Amino acid sequence: MSKSPVRAPSTLSPSRASDFKTCPLMYRFRAIDRLPEPTTPAQMKGTLVHAVLERLYDFSAVDRTAKRATSLLEPEWDRLRQRSPEAESLFDDGEAERRWLAEAAVLVESYFTVEDPTRLAPAERECLIEAKLDNGIRMRGFIDRLDIAPGGQIRVVDYKTGSSPKPAFQAQALFQLKFYALALWRTRGVVPTVLRLLYLKDGQVLDYSPDEGELRRLERTVTALWRAIDQAVATGDFKPRKGPLCGWCAYREYCPEFGGTPPPYPLPIALDGMPLS
Repeated sequence: MSKSPVRAPSTLSPSRASDFKTCPLMYRFRAIDRLPEPTTPAQMKGTLVHAVLERLYDFSAVDRTAKRATSLLEPEWDRLRQRSPEAESLFDDGEAERRWLAEAAVLVESYFTVEDPTRLAPAERECLIEAKLDNGIRMRGFIDRLDIAPGGQIRVVDYKTGSSPKPAFQAQALFQLKFYALALWRTRGVVPTVLRLLYLKDGQVLDYSPDEGELRRLERTVTALWRAIDQAVATGDFKPRKGPLCGWCAYREYCPEFGGTPPPYPLPIALDGMPLS
């Protein structure tokens, strides 16, 4: 079977934008080379908890209890294992899997300390948002939950299974939701009233209210970032950027900062150094 042709990225998600800002070479490995990245128990736990919280809102308000939510863990885990070969081989023994499920249950129960789901009526869950900016950039991403008030006010909600960030890192944490806010503003004409991050590990809530001026500035930032990505794609020049997260990077064996060699660049190089798109 012939290998599918490699294509330059045509959309920008908040995850890939964050990748490029953190380390351009990591962006290349993920978005262009698409090198395999092993799924960790922590990542799969986040996927499972998100699935349970999405499923919880299928029930009537009175049935949205912590007991009901934790009862969904094993059925949702079975569903994930059926869809993902990686999930099936994640644990060596049943005891490790039971401990992992117990940790997921603690996170699900923590959700009920930060919100009362019996008082909410989400408009959309796991919502795909796509927007094309005036400069042609296509934004794309999935929002965990959208709450829309009768007056049209929008709250963007994202579940996080880790701990809340220190104040110095809150702006970085909010970048993803600001990205969604820009896409929503450009597609629906409404600036979200609240961006809400729910941190389940320590039961904290981070709320932020953007304004139109801030989203205009973010649009300029996104435009500049995409130009930098476009130039890197055209030239193949994705420089590694060493930082505190390198210890958790799945691509260290390919990284020159750690004695590795990246695979051959899979896209043609523009001879004049200009972007190919």
